[in-house]
Amino acid sequence: MTSHLNTAEASKRSQLQREKPFVHAKITQYADKIKRGESIAILQFQYDYTCNFKCTHCSADNFMLKTAKEKKADTRRYFTLADVRNLFQQADEMGLANTTITGGEPLVYPDLDQVVEAIDPSKFYIAMDTNGWHLDNKRARHLKNIGVDKIQPSLDSIIPEEHDAFRQKKGAHARVMRAIDAGLDAGLNVMLQTVVWKERLYSQEFIDYLEFAKSKSIGTYVSLAKPVGCWEHKFDHLCGDEDIRFLEELEKRYNVFTHLTPGYGIDVGCIAVKRMISVTKYGDIMPCPYTFTSLGNVFEQPLKDIINAGLKISHFSFDHKQTCIVGNKDDPFIGKYMAKMYGKRAHPVPYREVFNPEDIAP
Repeated sequence: MTSHLNTAEASKRSQLQREKPFVHAKITQYADKIKRGESIAILQFQYDYTCNFKCTHCSADNFMLKTAKEKKADTRRYFTLADVRNLFQQADEMGLANTTITGGEPLVYPDLDQVVEAIDPSKFYIAMDTNGWHLDNKRARHLKNIGVDKIQPSLDSIIPEEHDAFRQKKGAHARVMRAIDAGLDAGLNVMLQTVVWKERLYSQEFIDYLEFAKSKSIGTYVSLAKPVGCWEHKFDHLCGDEDIRFLEELEKRYNVFTHLTPGYGIDVGCIAVKRMISVTKYGDIMPCPYTFTSLGNVFEQPLKDIINAGLKISHFSFDHKQTCIVGNKDDPFIGKYMAKMYGKRAHPVPYREVFNPEDIAP
């Protein structure tokens, strides 16, 4: 593991120290936490699954209740604002400092401002995923004013017709382009998000996409295609070892990031549990947004105990090799474990139903 900052990271660290000194202080302790075998997880917070899009690749599709009958029959506990405060108080006590509000589409939540307040912007660096449809200059300035630090607009093709088809929303490309400029004008940090499958990785469109991001001086977070959600059982789209190496070469030429890219100068390989957890609307903690197994539920157990249980699973331990276990077709994890997570279940599968006893340290 390395612990050094490049120029861009150092600049952002200085900005964070000025704007959110308490958050900065926590992040400066991350290297020491890693040395002690402690998680420095971003809380990817799936506060609600309400969305104004129906994207062809949606990874949260299994969690969405589609009909009025399903919604009426759903009696599971879900997050209230008091629960949000409790969760992030626990995270703060653990020295965690980062969260991403996601869903669903956060900009359609009627109580988004209250959610941000409950998280407490003075204690957390807050990013937000968005499809960009509702993000104009006024809304971007408002997000900045209430304590959001970063927006992560999803742009899945530089070609308008392709993006709109992928997102199944005419005009989506124009709206997300507006959102990018609005975020920059408001002083928010902006990071594009895009899904890459094998064919797209080698396309001219993807190179043009990266050139566009470069022209805007913003980074691109690449999410490798995963066989989950709307793409459940779809393995032809997946990248393998050779493709991931090609993507790593692109990182040398463009401001490209994957979940394997070291953050804050710290390299932990696959970030599941160690550098990220996903919190579902119903309180379950998953290792990442694409590994549909529950490590525990925060309505029933302390967050710290759940994360520590996750670190005992060999695939998420600090000893695990650097790869994307759910997005790399050459990794045996997919064939051995993914089928146990499949099915139209709205609740992630308990981890002891997925992993074998030998996968879990005592």
